[in-house]
Amino acid sequence: MKSNKKEQTKKRNKNLYYGFSFLGVVIVLHVVLFFFDPENICGSLHASLQIIIQVIPVLILVILIMGIANYFLKPKFVSKHLGAESGVKGWLLAIFIGILSHGPIYVWYPLLKDLNDQGMRTGLVAVFLYNRAIKIPLLPIMIFYFGISFVAILAIYMIIASVLEGIIMGIIEHKTRVRRKDA
Repeated sequence: MKSNKKEQTKKRNKNLYYGFSFLGVVIVLHVVLFFFDPENICGSLHASLQIIIQVIPVLILVILIMGIANYFLKPKFVSKHLGAESGVKGWLLAIFIGILSHGPIYVWYPLLKDLNDQGMRTGLVAVFLYNRAIKIPLLPIMIFYFGISFVAILAIYMIIASVLEGIIMGIIEHKTRVRRKDA
């Protein structure tokens, strides 16, 4: 148990090191390029700042959701509702939550990683991510342009494809675990 925590700490420190290294390289590149083309670098920094300003509210929301999830969602609860024994309920929950989720996809990755660490199946993570393509606010516009039958059939096909993708991911995950045990 202690070696597992040490390995996790080493991995976390390594990821932190790479993150700061990448940030340092980006800063150095911006400083060097500033001497060659200050106008474009200033435009790049301004665009980056605008993106950060747009993403901050969603990041705060996801951080709050992660905090609430960590407080209320214990590994036993997650494994019961989204784990190996969740059955059809887990699939439906992943589909439903995936359709309802909003905001940039990359801000959901930490929450999904945390849930996966607590026992959520990888296949259900894939289902969640796949179903994010069904955007409820955009459905009326799609219906206006393409008709309700097209949108309904497309949504049904996307949900079916997400489940197939989740099953494939589950098979791959299972085979990977078996190989690791044998090695």
